[in-house]
Amino acid sequence: MKVVKQFLFFIFLCNAAIAQDIDYARNVINDLCAPEMHGRGYVNNGDEAAAHYLRNQLEKMGITAFDFNYYQDFKMTVNTFPEAMEVEVDGNKLKPGIDFIVSPDSRSVSGEYDIIYLDKSVIGNPNKMDEFEKTNKKGKVVVMDSTGFNKVQKEYFVAVEQNPFEATVIIKLIPEKLTWGVSQNVSSFVTLEILKGMFPVNAKKITLNIINKFIPKYGSQNILGFIEGKTKPDSSIVFSAHYDHLGMMGSEIMFPGANDNASGTAMLLNLAHYYAKPENKPDYTIVFIFFGAEEAGLVGSKFYTDNPVFPLEEIKFLINIDLAGTGDEGITVVNGSVFEKEFNKLKELNDAKKYLAQVKVRGKAANSDHYYFTEKGVPAFFIYTMGGIKAYHDVYDKPETLPLTEFQDLFRLLTDFVKSL
Repeated sequence: MKVVKQFLFFIFLCNAAIAQDIDYARNVINDLCAPEMHGRGYVNNGDEAAAHYLRNQLEKMGITAFDFNYYQDFKMTVNTFPEAMEVEVDGNKLKPGIDFIVSPDSRSVSGEYDIIYLDKSVIGNPNKMDEFEKTNKKGKVVVMDSTGFNKVQKEYFVAVEQNPFEATVIIKLIPEKLTWGVSQNVSSFVTLEILKGMFPVNAKKITLNIINKFIPKYGSQNILGFIEGKTKPDSSIVFSAHYDHLGMMGSEIMFPGANDNASGTAMLLNLAHYYAKPENKPDYTIVFIFFGAEEAGLVGSKFYTDNPVFPLEEIKFLINIDLAGTGDEGITVVNGSVFEKEFNKLKELNDAKKYLAQVKVRGKAANSDHYYFTEKGVPAFFIYTMGGIKAYHDVYDKPETLPLTEFQDLFRLLTDFVKSL
């Protein structure tokens, strides 16, 4: 009976430890998605607030800083929308982030405009096409609806998108999901995406008030720390994740970025907490890199690989983590087909322990911060979870909707994989 009680107590302690990891992950995600982080973007220095938070977390864990006190600073260009974000169609006010988004490379626009339509009733009809092309579009808004287009019509539609006949604004009616981003440039015209169901049929007038602010030398940063290996300190395993997100669209609408990528950031902090314990001290040096400006075009990781703080040749393997908040359908491993030996080891570990539903292989892709490392000869995986919620680059990627379905199992798989290297 005593043995049974001891065993049950051991199980309780294990479960409590796991629960604590999840609790910590939840707290990190909530903190990074809080209003004071401003979406971890470039309005109100949201990325800087997030970087400060990460530095404090690493300090509390006793993670060693490099010579620059955890920070690696860099400059970048970025287009932002810190102020007005107003759209009104025939007197109906649309909600930013919910009913419409502005293209991230758009400039400012303000005023009331006439509407010209381009849809399947126009493209392919010689008379209407001729009328559309002859109509003076300067100072007007072209509303484009591609629903039901065939291939030829779509090609014309794309051509107009790229050269909008001097129209002030292009509006694309989107049937389902709005997906935003970040731009380092400013276009000569304005593009809006509006959910088709929210745009009044045959509307005549649209009133716009959108203010952009282009910043030619915005200061951002990567955050780095390490735990020295006990037997092979000159060879390192790197865990990376980007902590930035899209920030604010106007002064009120924030994109929280819970799954993308507060979840991956929380995973790195959990790993840091694990390896910081004396009983888990690794053979290899473990480096943690939290990249800034991934959403602006992998800016932070490109800067790092051009300015490494220790030789890239010392990296035995890099594991980049993004979108770690689901996992119902397993994980995808970018570069899995490039580094087959390591991928097979990862898959074997998962098959043996039954952690995840599947470990799916994918080839090379320039879709996250692993890319520039691979380009410079560093073996690297980019791992993301699959299934579950579909919120991505929108206002619905919130902590309360993020299930963290396989967060624990992914953590276990990653630590097992490191042991196998």
